[in-house]
Amino acid sequence: MDINKTINFIREIFNTQDFIPLHAPTFGGNEKKYLNECIDSTFVSSVGKFVDSFEQKIAEYTGAKRAIVCVNGTNAIHLALLACGVEDNDEVITQPLTFVATTNAITYANASPVFIDVDKDTMGMSPQALRSFLEKNTAQKNGFCYNKFSNKSIKACLPMHTFGHACRIDEIKTICEEYNISLIEDCAEAMGSFYQNKHLGTFGELGVISFNGNKVMTTGGGGAIITNNEALADKIKHISTQAKVPHKWEYVHDEIGFNYRMPNINAALGLAQLEQLPEFIKHKRNLAERYANFFSEQNIKFFKETGLEQSNYWLNAVILDNKEQRDQFLETTNENGIMTRPIWQLNNKLKMFSDCQTDGLENAEWLEDRVVNIPSSAVE
Repeated sequence: MDINKTINFIREIFNTQDFIPLHAPTFGGNEKKYLNECIDSTFVSSVGKFVDSFEQKIAEYTGAKRAIVCVNGTNAIHLALLACGVEDNDEVITQPLTFVATTNAITYANASPVFIDVDKDTMGMSPQALRSFLEKNTAQKNGFCYNKFSNKSIKACLPMHTFGHACRIDEIKTICEEYNISLIEDCAEAMGSFYQNKHLGTFGELGVISFNGNKVMTTGGGGAIITNNEALADKIKHISTQAKVPHKWEYVHDEIGFNYRMPNINAALGLAQLEQLPEFIKHKRNLAERYANFFSEQNIKFFKETGLEQSNYWLNAVILDNKEQRDQFLETTNENGIMTRPIWQLNNKLKMFSDCQTDGLENAEWLEDRVVNIPSSAVE
């Protein structure tokens, strides 16, 4: 592996000798126009036309019936879990190879995560591992799935589409239906990604998207839930706005709610970004193709989409031979002003989740030692 050749290639792509970040936002559309309009209207907080318009446009783009925007992707997962009936002492099946927000949100609902292995070629939850775990460890009782060892109800399954690439979500959906488990898709990284010509997040009951500053498109900070279930959408909208019952002047709240509403000023930024999303993704897919060709010549494995998907290639990744090679790559690139980073530490290895049940996680541990993200901004 010639790291210096890689460094020179990345600098050539981004056409700079300055520091190259992992992923920077692009603001080349109506961002300033919409922000100024929002400021002039004085509706910069949780009420305003941009919130409604942004929700409508997200639904149209993804093909979902409804979209509800909120403060961030983590809040969105929390709301989705609550809407699907996750309660104290329930369990939620997820994957350990994910950003910690996925698992943190499960604990916000006072539930416990169960970690299932991933597939190497998608880095997302393995349907084979999911089925194997459920066959060995669960039983059905009164229409619910129960863990035979913890005696807790498994209410939801929360796979994550890693770096914008689809897991085998159709197979996971089938399994969840068989076992009476709600399916929530963590699409935090997958805005603009499609699988079998359907936008990710529209396979499960709910899909959760992030608009953090480092995502393909951003609202600064923000998230959204997409769904085809009108009743769930109404429920989420209600509890995200402090569960306030509509009235001209009275303050009546009919359950515990949350202040998870996206401000109008963030929605204004998001609307301008969404208008440019197809162009962003075109540039990112072109970048991924250039990387794939280059690393093929270097005999380095570049993480590519499967034949059934069209990925947004949010963060590009290479898979190195071993942990030692990974660490050398990370050290040399970062010392030379090119930001790279390893994939996340497996969540089950974090002290607060170290007692959670797992299925062995062979593939996840293999990937943890080898995967590195490289600069992925949407350059022309």
